[in-house]
Amino acid sequence: MRNSTRQWLTAILWTLSSAIVVGKPRHIVFIVADDLGWNDVGFHNPDMITPNIDKLAYKGVILNNSYVQPVCTPSRHSWMTGVYPFKVGLQRGVILPGTTECSPLSMEFFPQKLQKLGYATHMVGKWHLGSCSWNCTPTYRGFDSFFGYYNGAEDYYTKIVKKGIDFHDGEKPLNNTEYSAYLYAERAKSVINNHDKSKPLFLYLPFQSVHSPIQVPKRFENMYPNIKTEQRRKYCGMVSALDEAIGNVTKALFERGLINDTLIIFTADNGGIPTASGNNYPLRGAKSTVFEGGTRAASFVVGSGIKSSGYTYEGLIHAVDWYPTIVAAAEGSGMFANDAIDGINQWEAISTGGKSKRSEIVYNLDNAFLAQQGHAAIRVGDFKLIQGYPGPFRDWYKPEQIYDDNINTSNESEHYSRLVDRDFAKMKGIWSGEGLYNLRDDPTEHYDLTDQHPDIVQSLKARLEEHRQSLVEPKRYPYDPRSDPSKFGGYWTSGWC
Repeated sequence: MRNSTRQWLTAILWTLSSAIVVGKPRHIVFIVADDLGWNDVGFHNPDMITPNIDKLAYKGVILNNSYVQPVCTPSRHSWMTGVYPFKVGLQRGVILPGTTECSPLSMEFFPQKLQKLGYATHMVGKWHLGSCSWNCTPTYRGFDSFFGYYNGAEDYYTKIVKKGIDFHDGEKPLNNTEYSAYLYAERAKSVINNHDKSKPLFLYLPFQSVHSPIQVPKRFENMYPNIKTEQRRKYCGMVSALDEAIGNVTKALFERGLINDTLIIFTADNGGIPTASGNNYPLRGAKSTVFEGGTRAASFVVGSGIKSSGYTYEGLIHAVDWYPTIVAAAEGSGMFANDAIDGINQWEAISTGGKSKRSEIVYNLDNAFLAQQGHAAIRVGDFKLIQGYPGPFRDWYKPEQIYDDNINTSNESEHYSRLVDRDFAKMKGIWSGEGLYNLRDDPTEHYDLTDQHPDIVQSLKARLEEHRQSLVEPKRYPYDPRSDPSKFGGYWTSGWC
């Protein structure tokens, strides 16, 4: 890292740790890394080159038990609504291009509450919560501006996914072939530099990085000469490109004079996936499973309002908690008192190092026994019960372990379906019952305690049955030909349903 970079980063970290906010609005920046593995950040793995992320994490509070959903759309729905995905039918798969579904319009997203509190709200990056109707899109759901894409798994340069370009500035389609991490950092900097300081700022920054396809400028790949596996080397380069982008955004906050009053939240949306070299070691499993590797997110908070920092917080937090927690950090605690949400306000706990108000987490709940993202799983206290099929990745994958499942398709949802079908043909009776783990003593889920604690198994099964009373049939996301990009100049767009 160049000396000038060290100097401004040191200055940023000093102000983040020493600033006291008195009578000023708290700016909030919510950063999401897509498909980032537990083991893919320097504060968990010293082989990763992520100096900007690491220094922020070490100066703030590393969240060691911060949970998300097994895949993209369910996690994003959880953040925005504070409601478990299984209660609205979003617990299986992701919203696909050309489908009519979106996160229910009857639910208020938390940025809408921030707007009522006087916040300027901006989004830069990946949406993935539906887009067939304009009412489903970001600027109709709480954001003053939107710069990014509606779907998932698109090309980092061409912005093409399934034969259509998906890239927008508000409602305007764009054609730009610059690497997306650069684009999103530059747009975030523009938002910061043009922000009216008399108002509080909320910036939602869900990067495309590091979701497949595996694409990165060569200079980042070259940072990992000792990694022999080409795909893993490129993936790690993608993580470092993300880190540079986050450093540039943080630098803009500092130079604009906003850093003293800014709370930064960082989280992955799910675990890494071994088919794309994402790594969660030593946690078990991966994206699309209810094992810890699929659902325990690399996460931290730092900055304004964090009174106790520089440590690792062990309290339980779930994706649904960010809705009330962020609104509370914005001094709007009374705004969600009567909301029918599953989220719990964790602001006091994470800002002071107090005890988490959460003792239970539902990882996923599906009515299909062989569900793509796991049939069902719950944690209460230290004990976790997995019921039925946990998802297609069940091993402990090391960083350079080559995982080739010999399934030839670029369609992520189809890929998972084929993995599950193959599992069913191979496994038959395996995972037909339950698996019980003590996550305090065995966070890597090596030891099934089902036989030792039948009473705990029965208790957790009963609790799952209570939740199952609220389960909504999973949506199926059929393709609608009205969405065909060829009808809209080659772009995926909105307003056709």
